[in-house]
Parts: sequence; structure tokens; C-alpha cells
Amino acid sequence: MAIAISQEAFDDMVRENMEDLGMDPDEALADAVDALTLQGANLSGIIRRVPGDAVAEEVNPVMRVLDELKASASGRSGEDLDRLVSLLDELLELCSGEGAENAAVAARNGGVEALVALCASAGVMQEGLLASGLKALSSLIRDVGSTEKFRQSQGPKIVMDILKGALENSDILDGGFSVVAAASAGNEVVKDAFMDLKVDELILEVMRNKSNSKVQSVYDAIRVLLTPDDNRVVASQVYGYSRKFAEIGVAEVLVIALREQVAPSSLPSACAALKAIAVNVRINYDIYIPHK
Repeated sequence: MAIAISQEAFDDMVRENMEDLGMDPDEALADAVDALTLQGANLSGIIRRVPGDAVAEEVNPVMRVLDELKASASGRSGEDLDRLVSLLDELLELCSGEGAENAAVAARNGGVEALVALCASAGVMQEGLLASGLKALSSLIRDVGSTEKFRQSQGPKIVMDILKGALENSDILDGGFSVVAAASAGNEVVKDAFMDLKVDELILEVMRNKSNSKVQSVYDAIRVLLTPDDNRVVASQVYGYSRKFAEIGVAEVLVIALREQVAPSSLPSACAALKAIAVNVRINYDIYIPHK
């Protein structure tokens, strides 16, 4: 198990390298990183800076956005909501794609918990805030540590409640199922939590509504929920989940969607979702026979 280290402890080590060992700033920083890595420390989300350096002391952009989000979240005026949405969109931009390190910084400094709480407190009518909040949250969840923070913050129930109240809003559905996919990746306990909350039945309800055909993340959620990707688990339960998805009709609805309504850009995700459901001969037979 990786050794936990705080930002303060990291900064102190760099400072000691300079003050006690006479290293120059760059050497002190590199030595601290190398030494802690050899010791098995988890440096994910640690801001690698030289204490006292004018440039390094500038506020990290992710930390700035998080601090402003936490400050603005206490208000709910129209101006505050607009500012919150803008900050959430900025956080999404910082943490998406190649922003893995930014996402780690945000997760280490309470970003996952803050966004879960923000989404939980948002009203049903605050659609723009919810959509932006869910998308930003999904960009922060990238490893087992962040998925556990999501779980411990009651994230599965909160997201499921939001999705159930937004069955006609494709933006919220897309953001919500993006969170389901991100939080379930590599974490069997989170998959179990979503299944206990009947995410399979919710997915079926969403997919039966043709107006939701553009919600690509629902296909990603199916694939991730049904993939045995938690290396900590000896015997995964996901194959049983696949059978349940097939039994309630998700496979059949998915086949129909592939034939009639899935956008070309969503075809790879939809096909991967169907493959994840079709785990045995009987399910393959049931999928194939009605649609020959």
C-alpha cells in the first residue's frame, strides 16, 4: 500500500534539502520526488513546487477554482449560480483529457466531496448547475482513491436520485451516467452500490425513451458496470449483473437502439455495451433470435 504524504510534508522536505543540505531549488525538488517515490509514497495530487519561489507560490489554478467553488456554493442567487456554472466548466476544462495531474490535485484537496455535496444541494430546476457539476465530477474521478471518496460521500445514492429526477434532461443524464462510469471503473464496491440502487432498471427506463438516444455515457456506464476490472477482487460479481441486464430487457432494447437510433459517434460505445452483456451462449441466443 502506498505511503500517504501531505502537501505540507512534501514542501518541508524540499525546504530541508535546500536549507540543511545546500541543494539548489531544482535539485532539492527532484531529490524530494525521487526519495519519496523510492519510499513508496503516493505523490498523486501533490503540487511539485519549490517553497518560497515566487512563481511556485502563485495559486495553483485548480486550487483557485476549488476555493472559489467552495466560497460561491454558500449562495444561491442568480449571479452566484452563473458564477458556479462558470467555475465548474473551468474545472472540467482543467481536469479533462490530459489533465490527470490536475484531477489528482483536485481529488486530493476535497474536490470530489465538494462536487458531490454541490450536486446534492442543487435544486431540480437548477439544470445547468447539475449538468456542469456532474460533468466536472466525472473528470475528477480517475483512480480507486477518488472512487472511494465518491462512495464514502454517498455519491452513488446522490447521483441515482438526480438521474431519477431528470429522465427527460439529456444533459443531466449524460453527466450523471458519466459519473456512474467513472466511479465504477476499477471499484467492485461502487458497482455493487449502483446495482443495489437498481441502476440496471434506471438504464432500461432511460434507453426506452428514444429522446435519450444521444446520451452516449449510458453505454459507457453499462460497459464499465459489467467489466471485471477490480484487481482487488478474486471473484467478481459482474457476470451475474450481465445476466440481470439481459433478463430485464436491456440487451433487447440495446439491439433495437443499434438498429434504429444510435448516433454514429455512439456506435462503438453501444457495441461495447452489448458485448459486455452477452457473456454466455444463452444471452447471445436470446439477443439474436428475435432480431434475425
